[in-house]
Amino acid sequence: MTEPRLAVGGLAVTFKSVDGPVAAVRGINLEVARAKTLALVGESGCGKSATALALLGLLPRSATVGGSAIFEGSDLLAHGGRFARTVRGGRVAMVFQDPQTSLNPYHSVGRQVYEAVRLHRAGSASAARTRVIELFREVGIPDPEGRVHAYPHQMSGGLRQRVLIAMALAGDPELVIADEPTTALDVTVQAQILALFRRLAETRGLSLLLITHDLGVVAELADEVA
Repeated sequence: MTEPRLAVGGLAVTFKSVDGPVAAVRGINLEVARAKTLALVGESGCGKSATALALLGLLPRSATVGGSAIFEGSDLLAHGGRFARTVRGGRVAMVFQDPQTSLNPYHSVGRQVYEAVRLHRAGSASAARTRVIELFREVGIPDPEGRVHAYPHQMSGGLRQRVLIAMALAGDPELVIADEPTTALDVTVQAQILALFRRLAETRGLSLLLITHDLGVVAELADEVA
């Protein structure tokens, strides 16, 4: 039997508050298989995003995290922040929910993806710029050579989401966590983004942890559901 790419056991997240500890996540167990998509499903506010942020070490200091998250033989939670930072954005990447707030309005989208490429891949500056154009082309951004100079406000919601996906792919990840990646998009663009995720999973052999409350998205993309 093939080992899962990610195995989460007994994950718990508790936040400090003025009224005492608040349990946001209680004992989650899930597995993400290699080159498969697992949909983590639940209503708004049930702890899905807190689960994703815990896996990547992105929760605030007020949070206490317990349990285990075994990724390719190493526990993401046991090794602390330094280990999480070496994995985050490289071997494990995340696509956040709202591209409008996830992208810096003061920098071109090309520059933002360029910085991700330089952070996670060795090579020259010119090679990194070429890689950005390749990523834009891979995620279906038209006129990638011209779009690298565009700012977030000059792009549609669907194109901004494609930029975030390109940024997630910059480090050639093995696992991508996508947190409600189609919530802010209309139905037509949503279908295009879902088709893009499906193609990337097939061509790159990616594992995808898809966080959503939309059962239509689950039916379209998921191999398994938690």
